[in-house]
Amino acid sequence: MTRPAHILPVILFSQLAGTSLWFAGNAVILDLQRDWGLAPESLAYVTSAVQLGFVSGTLLFAVLMISDRFSPRLVFFCCALAGGIANLALLLAPRELLALLLLRFMTGFFLAGIYPVGMKIAAGWYRRGLGRALGYLLGALVLGTALPHLLRGSGTDLPWQQVIVGVSLFAAIGGAAMLLAVPDGPHIGKGAAFNPRALKFIFASPRFRASAFGYFGHMWELYTLWAFIPLLLLAYAQRHDPGLNLYWWTFLIIAAGFVGCAVGGVVSARIGSARVAASQLAVSGCCCLLSPLMLNAPAPLFFGFLLLWGITVVGDSPQFSALNAEHAPREYVGSALTIVNSIGFLITILSIQLASSLLPLLGIQYLFWILIPGPVIGLWAMRRLLRARTGSAN
Repeated sequence: MTRPAHILPVILFSQLAGTSLWFAGNAVILDLQRDWGLAPESLAYVTSAVQLGFVSGTLLFAVLMISDRFSPRLVFFCCALAGGIANLALLLAPRELLALLLLRFMTGFFLAGIYPVGMKIAAGWYRRGLGRALGYLLGALVLGTALPHLLRGSGTDLPWQQVIVGVSLFAAIGGAAMLLAVPDGPHIGKGAAFNPRALKFIFASPRFRASAFGYFGHMWELYTLWAFIPLLLLAYAQRHDPGLNLYWWTFLIIAAGFVGCAVGGVVSARIGSARVAASQLAVSGCCCLLSPLMLNAPAPLFFGFLLLWGITVVGDSPQFSALNAEHAPREYVGSALTIVNSIGFLITILSIQLASSLLPLLGIQYLFWILIPGPVIGLWAMRRLLRARTGSAN
């Protein structure tokens, strides 16, 4: 069956639109702190609520085999619509933290039917070239995550309510596009039933353990940087440029990760996923280490540094996905990937909450030092994969 030319662009658009729900709450949190009287630590709680919802949804969808029982594009559409409604409900919710957290949890829950299911839809259309397609797909997720900040920064007088409405409508449009324009692919397959007992066996494989712990180190850094980068920009603006558009620059820094995902996918075909992932993880780790120096740096150096960090902090994500899929025990592939992804997102909650609790003590200048253990542990865990690659090259 010939793959129509519009398939990948529509999947990418739908993925971008659906995942724009992810950081919608973060893009308006400063407004909510002002209008609802929320405490500063609400930033961490709001981000963590989405992550916890995503983990819960991922596990439930896997146990019930939702994307196997029903057409994946129908699941994608329903979850994009439901996630948009949960996001839109912020406009009617009581002005209290508990209501906000519940709605963000529900949004994260429905994101479990968007991000992973979008990848399954793409896999249904690609038998060859899937790795590159997934690189672009994860890049679309990065752009979607950044998009609410772009909307919020598009005009200084744009009310936060319009950002929420715009993101919700965009997600629904993306879901409709997937349903109407992307039929189920010829290579769509049913996954094996989720087996929680796989947890006893999957980490016995040295190579899977290496790729999984590399991924865990990557996740320790990723979402905490994305969550707290607006505070770093705010601190820089207070010192050097009070008129700085925080939201616009937050968008650019997060969106820069698309470059890392796309270019990394191309380079990995030549040197392998392990080397690409390790290189980007090492660079982002160095950025963590050097971050305290940047608050006093000239603007070109400061913003260039943050763009490089934005590129590398997520550019390794598609490669870790490929490595985990490659090295997972064959009899537990689906269960292994679900377990590892769930652990990875739970790690982001720990990292975000730790950062929030230490922010008053360390200040934003030194806060990102707590992320250094992630890249260090990840690189240490990956040494077996890097040695294997070097040995095969020789």
